[in-house]
Amino acid sequence: MKPARMPLALAFAVLFASAAQAAGTLRYVILVDGGKQAGEQVVEQGDDGRTTVKFVFKDNGRGPELSEEFRLAPDGSFADYKVTGTTTFGAAVDERFWREGRQSKWKSTSEQGQTDAGEGALYIPLGGTPQASSVAIAAMARRGVSELPLLPGGTLHQRVVREIEVESDGAKQTVQLLAQTGLGMSPQFVWATKADAATKAEPRVFSFIVPGYLVAIEEGWERNGEALTQAQVEAEGSMVKDLAKRLFAPAKGLTVIRNARVFDSVKGALGEPSDVYVLRDRITAIVPAGSPDAGVDNEIDAGGRVLLPGLFDMHGHEFGRWNGGLHLAAGVTTVRDMGNDNKSLQGLIDENLRGELLGPRIVTAGFLEGESEFSARNGFVIKNFDEAKHAIDWYHQHGYPQLKIYNSFPKAILKDTVAYAHSRGMRVSGHVPAFLRAQDAVDAGFDELQHINQLMLNFFVTPTTDTRTLERFRLPAEMTAGLDFDSRPVQDFIASLKKNDVAVDPTLATFDYIRQRPGEVSKAFAAVVDHLPLSLQRQARVAEMDIPDDATAARYNRSYEKMVEFVGRLHQAGITVLPGTDSIAGFTLHRELELYVKAGMTPIEALQSATSVAANVARVDADRGRIEPGLLADLVLVDGDPTKDIAAIRKVALVLTQGRIVSPGAVYSELGVKPFVDSEPVVKSTSIE
Repeated sequence: MKPARMPLALAFAVLFASAAQAAGTLRYVILVDGGKQAGEQVVEQGDDGRTTVKFVFKDNGRGPELSEEFRLAPDGSFADYKVTGTTTFGAAVDERFWREGRQSKWKSTSEQGQTDAGEGALYIPLGGTPQASSVAIAAMARRGVSELPLLPGGTLHQRVVREIEVESDGAKQTVQLLAQTGLGMSPQFVWATKADAATKAEPRVFSFIVPGYLVAIEEGWERNGEALTQAQVEAEGSMVKDLAKRLFAPAKGLTVIRNARVFDSVKGALGEPSDVYVLRDRITAIVPAGSPDAGVDNEIDAGGRVLLPGLFDMHGHEFGRWNGGLHLAAGVTTVRDMGNDNKSLQGLIDENLRGELLGPRIVTAGFLEGESEFSARNGFVIKNFDEAKHAIDWYHQHGYPQLKIYNSFPKAILKDTVAYAHSRGMRVSGHVPAFLRAQDAVDAGFDELQHINQLMLNFFVTPTTDTRTLERFRLPAEMTAGLDFDSRPVQDFIASLKKNDVAVDPTLATFDYIRQRPGEVSKAFAAVVDHLPLSLQRQARVAEMDIPDDATAARYNRSYEKMVEFVGRLHQAGITVLPGTDSIAGFTLHRELELYVKAGMTPIEALQSATSVAANVARVDADRGRIEPGLLADLVLVDGDPTKDIAAIRKVALVLTQGRIVSPGAVYSELGVKPFVDSEPVVKSTSIE
């Protein structure tokens, strides 16, 4: 999979749009991972007041292509709007908004609606280009306000958090960093021009930046990308530091969790009620419930709830400043980062260690890619073995226990590269490089394979199949339905995985999209969709794959169900299965564990996969993954009994990690998510700072 950031269609839809401006053309260039152009947006404003937008973005072998046009009402909102094209994975985009008198109406491939209460409200497109943020910015400037009602619902809030002067060929202007809330679970940041009274120019989007990955900026001003990125990183840092101060405060002294049923993640058993003592960041004692104590500073009555070791997400890309809270609220206290910009990740680790970040502990995996037109430019992109060795040495010296190899890695040096990483004591995992099969990666010495589609491709590719393209998703969707798991090739492959002790990180929940049709709620989010902000509820109904008819839908659904079954076959064969998401933090890990139970694991085995098993593979089992005296106090209180009903894993009532007590309800409320627990344990304390 592509490193999983916020879905691009959603990110762009809520973070760009065209302002009312003089007739003419405005061009944005989209640069990724250090300056490679991966797309553009061309905005043309006609004399008749109609704006047209052409947008294309291609990275890692895929991306959306969109054509958009709209006209603005006098108040700056859309009077009418239309967008057509394709999503990242090829599904059709066809969306309209229009007004008929007092009626506002909208229709797309996934939804339709109308209201007579939408006057002055701005419609937020589901599949639009980066152009609705400029419309929003200009509309607020026109009205002299800092908030804007939205359709189908909600309110956009905006404030200025930084200003900076930019320059291009002698021309200078001041741009503002705006923080917009009300569109998702975290602030969205966008750089905008300032209104110009002399020319009557309204403010518009100047640049949109995902630090460490993407810079979209007006053409001609590209040289300012680095300065804007740095200023945005600093501004965001101040905001997340404040968030951590409010929601991630340390608990000094001795803490006791009374009357908790402790889950033994090694034996797979739930114990009798116990009192668990924690001093700073370590478990000091576990005694029968009701045992006398010599005085504590913080007291938590678990009320008979289940106490789990902190969960592991073994496949994160999007661990960043704003989604760490989602991990913690879901009970995820350790994330294995499977590919992030190296500089950005090191900065996040430093912030985390200083207690300035609301987020889990991080286990690093070094991203290693080969040079090609399809390259994902996280980490190191290499051309030869010497460069590969240099990258491995850098990762080794920075304490990375694992390497992750990606799609364009040159097959000619694969085996030598794996051997070199092993010589440095590092595990090796990854995608299967193009023009190879999963068996070839196993033969080259891989310790682990990522993603269920990479495993299925083993049976479908030929030496000329380029799996850097959308074929790596289409082929498994088309052909897994007809694959005989009892056939000799499949059985031999499973036997080879077992013989070579190769673990599998299938990210099943992420691949639910291969069977989703427009308007259907993705099953990956069906259990939580009503808890999410409206923007994400809408997005959960948007299909990504091109599924043209019922027969194709039935085949793709059968393929997905067989992928789940295949993971069960792997588990039955004794192959280590590791729960990872590669998607929205927190929620999808819970769904991943549900799918493991559906595949044939017991709930206890699924919990073990996310605790003691994951800790062992991540090489941190010496201090976490279990609840024992002397280990780190990464602890999760859960309502219900997930050892019997894995769905109870969503009901996280309290989390302890890094010497802090985290309230999931407080975190979710901050992020616009309806909490999953009606009441949390009361913390009686004299020392929380």
